[in-house]
Amino acid sequence: MQDSDESGGMAVTITQPDGEPKPPVAGGAAPVMLQVERLAKRYGQVQALDGVSFQARAGEAVALWGSNGAGKTTLLKAMLGLVDYQGAIFVAGLDGKRAGKAARRQIGYVPQEALYYDMSVQATVSFYAHLRRADAERIPVLLSKLGLSEHARKPVHALSGGLKQRLALALALLSDPPVLLLDEPTANLDARTRREYLSFLLELRRQQKTIVFASHRLEEVEVLADRVLLMEAGRIIQELSTEQIRRRLASDIELVLWVPEGQRRQAVSILEGGGLAAHVNGRGTVVVRLDAAQKMQALHLLERHDISVLDFETEKEHSWN
Repeated sequence: MQDSDESGGMAVTITQPDGEPKPPVAGGAAPVMLQVERLAKRYGQVQALDGVSFQARAGEAVALWGSNGAGKTTLLKAMLGLVDYQGAIFVAGLDGKRAGKAARRQIGYVPQEALYYDMSVQATVSFYAHLRRADAERIPVLLSKLGLSEHARKPVHALSGGLKQRLALALALLSDPPVLLLDEPTANLDARTRREYLSFLLELRRQQKTIVFASHRLEEVEVLADRVLLMEAGRIIQELSTEQIRRRLASDIELVLWVPEGQRRQAVSILEGGGLAAHVNGRGTVVVRLDAAQKMQALHLLERHDISVLDFETEKEHSWN
């Protein structure tokens, strides 16, 4: 969560701390609420961030996608002011170095797994509201919107994982910040709870909150993100639409075929003749690496050559996960 010495409820400003106006947004577009410029961070010999630059506007949701070690969490920590860095970060026009506390007041943070004191839900929210000098009248509103009112007197440790994530979101929203940062927000939730949680985030986006979130779940990105920043080795190597990343991930599959032993080598030859990469693996199954759209093509090809496919399954590649 935000630092305990930071107050909440501050009106959003788009001026620099010294009063210099932020350059106007061209074309009447939504204002830029988060701007990262040439961000770099090194841990010893490891370059965790290497010249990262991007911006996010009001009402926009941006996903950070990449394998472990790509730099997603370090980027979030830098924006939260938890690690020092080279480069510049502006939050609602405020310089993260020159006006760090004021900039961080504009951010709400939801970690993958929040840690809480041994208190009730109501006491926890009241405690954080006091630390952030947030309007106490927001507490019942947030508890109601996030379905926590009936759990207000329960100890936090008695809540389910989904309710704990709702509580983390309530705490992040106490001071009504314009920017939300989330680290794998639905990683520990079941499918139904995940859908409910994403609906809360979609509503916040409609309310013009700027959302930047790290995720490894394609369905989460498809539902929430306007665009995806693909990270690798501390760099943003590509910016993709949700449709582009869906197609690119979908192409990385393996089709595993159970074929009678006497037909396996013939099946491989037929598939290779059709322009597909195929081999027999150690389990004695035929494995074909192909685009998801080619799955039925492979099956029809074998059928035309009277190759019996007893069963099949698809396995996702995890090159970015």
